[in-house]
Amino acid sequence: MPDITTIALHTALNGLQARQRAIADNIANINTPHYLANKVSFEDSLAQAVDSGSASGAATAGILTRKSLEPTREDGNNVNLDEETLSNVNTGLSYQTVLSAMNSKYSLLKTAIG
Repeated sequence: MPDITTIALHTALNGLQARQRAIADNIANINTPHYLANKVSFEDSLAQAVDSGSASGAATAGILTRKSLEPTREDGNNVNLDEETLSNVNTGLSYQTVLSAMNSKYSLLKTAIG
C-alpha cells in the first residue's frame, strides 16, 4: 500500500490537473453569454487529510469544482482573462513542483533499493 506522501502527491496532481481543465474551459467560454467560471479547490481538504496522518484520508481528499460568485459582465459572463491567465501560470508551476517532489521520492526509493 502506498504511503501518505505518495497518495498526497498523487491527489495534488489530480487536483491541479482538474484546475487546469477548468481554466481551459473558462478561457474557451470567455465570450459565452451567461457562462459562470469554474473554480477548483482541493488544498484545504488535502491538508486536513494529511494532518490526520491517514493514507486513506489523503486518498479520499475531495476535489471540489464550483461556479464562481464573482460579478458578471452585462452578458452574464464572469470569466476574467487576467485572473485565469495568472491562475494558469500558478497552477502550472505548482504542478511542476509536485511532479518534482514525486520524482525525488521515487529516485530516493530507487537509491534505497539499489
